[in-house]
Amino acid sequence: MWDYSEKVKDHFFNPRNVGEIKNPDGVGEVGSLACGDALKFMFKLDENKRIKEAKFKTFGCGSAIASASVLTEIVIGKTLEEADKITNKDLANHLDGLPQEKMHCSVMGREALEAAIADYRGIDIKKQLEGEVTCKCFGITDKEIERVIKENQLSTVAEVTHYTKAGGGCESCHPKIEDIISKVEGKVSKKPAPEKIPQKQKLTNIQKMKLIEETIEREIRPALRTDGGDIDLVDIEGNKVIVTLRGTCSSCPSSNFTLKGLVEGKLREFVSNDIEVMVET
Repeated sequence: MWDYSEKVKDHFFNPRNVGEIKNPDGVGEVGSLACGDALKFMFKLDENKRIKEAKFKTFGCGSAIASASVLTEIVIGKTLEEADKITNKDLANHLDGLPQEKMHCSVMGREALEAAIADYRGIDIKKQLEGEVTCKCFGITDKEIERVIKENQLSTVAEVTHYTKAGGGCESCHPKIEDIISKVEGKVSKKPAPEKIPQKQKLTNIQKMKLIEETIEREIRPALRTDGGDIDLVDIEGNKVIVTLRGTCSSCPSSNFTLKGLVEGKLREFVSNDIEVMVET
């Protein structure tokens, strides 16, 4: 297990400023339930254009909750110009550090703040960060990866995974991530390996069962293990897939909702559009 600081534990068990703001001045939403992490951050300005209120709602692990909680504390009282300078390192430092495997939570916090400020200013932040999707498991683009590499001086695929989750699923994007690292370092680009694109087809019951098991093993289990969790297939009843959660996922209060979205999304993508997932407790 990871070694969490007392501040991380405090913000996880006693999160600050959870909820919604009525008529917020800026709202930023990043991540997705299909990826296992999602964060909605919002703020309200006072008459002097300083942030007087900040709140969040998130689905994710303890580090995601702690990062979002401490973010709301840091930004209150700041101008947007001051808040815009906050980095993911600042969030991690305010929590007395995060495990390397959890640094993507601090990056998600910084991205949500940036998106909320852009929303206030009428800027389409998603368009600015548009690029080629490098990691299809988590929907991470080459521009997002390149930016995090530069901001945090990353040099390995493992580090990129820790900070973005990219490469933490099926791993087929590892050559592309290596290519982006080489590009940032000014090295000669490597030719990425071709990706194998799954094709949907009419399946027999046996084929469907096998494909469900393969998809869980390849697309879902690696992502959960990066956060200290795991998943077991309990049963398959027609298009209904019953799973149970293990590790840290089993004790997280929001895991049933979060993981249902992740598992169901992946099984519908790789197996069948009419798959329904039930999480057994």
